[in-house]
Amino acid sequence: MFATGLNDMAQRTSRASVGGDEAVLRFPSSLAPDKGATALDLVYQAADVFRGMEKHARETEARAQSLCTNALERLRLAEMRAEAAERAQQELIVTTERRLQDACRALEQAQSCIEAQKHKLTAIELRAEAAEAEARQAEEALALIETAIRKRLLCANPSVESASAHPAWP
Repeated sequence: MFATGLNDMAQRTSRASVGGDEAVLRFPSSLAPDKGATALDLVYQAADVFRGMEKHARETEARAQSLCTNALERLRLAEMRAEAAERAQQELIVTTERRLQDACRALEQAQSCIEAQKHKLTAIELRAEAAEAEARQAEEALALIETAIRKRLLCANPSVESASAHPAWP
């Protein structure tokens, strides 16, 4: 490698000294072969370091891009899960509200039925009280009739009164 490096350096020196352009490097001929080789070796080492740094930078960039891609995918999936959870929550709220409304309607109907039953019960109680009053009046009337019958019919015929006291029924 050392010999190849010297040959490469010699070719560059001959190319550099041929051009009259100021931008072209000129290597002084006073460099000793070992200093030139050392300098060339340092250049190669620097190039290797730069290539290593570039490779490391590319690998770091690739890892960073991979991490970003993975993070974006996880973020997208998390957003999808959040949206699904939000939709499920909205559906649950709508369902719960609907059931609550149904329960309120059923409660109102039950209260209405209870009120109607209370009114019917009150009407039945009033009719029962009226019927009891009529029954008492009828009993009183019947008692008066019975008393009148006993006084007038049974007293007019004394044998009937004794027969009613001792019935001769078989």
